[in-house]
Amino acid sequence: MGKVEGQGESWHGHVTAVTVAPEYRRQQLAKKLMNMLEDISDKIDKAYFVDLFVRASNTPAIKMYEKLGYIIYRRVLRYYSGEEDGLDMRKALSRDVEKKSMIPLKRPVTPDELEYD
Repeated sequence: MGKVEGQGESWHGHVTAVTVAPEYRRQQLAKKLMNMLEDISDKIDKAYFVDLFVRASNTPAIKMYEKLGYIIYRRVLRYYSGEEDGLDMRKALSRDVEKKSMIPLKRPVTPDELEYD
């Protein structure tokens, strides 16, 4: 499901994958899993934000994450197999009082530029 990573103000929870079997969808299981990871990242790991990557073409997932409070932080060009762009989405946690992690980048980045201090 996820992990915590980074240093300093880049210390964050990262969603590696969320997958719900088709027969169990529409039961808010993904929402519950996301809430659990956010709570652990916030209260136990004291992270500043939670992030995830999603295919730019995955509109249903993007809408779900937006409903959960995530914003598109940046576009990563050719993130998926060098072919499809990815979106780095973020949600600030309580430690990020000024919501610095929620200020979107104005330009797209390449996978080579992805790093956390």
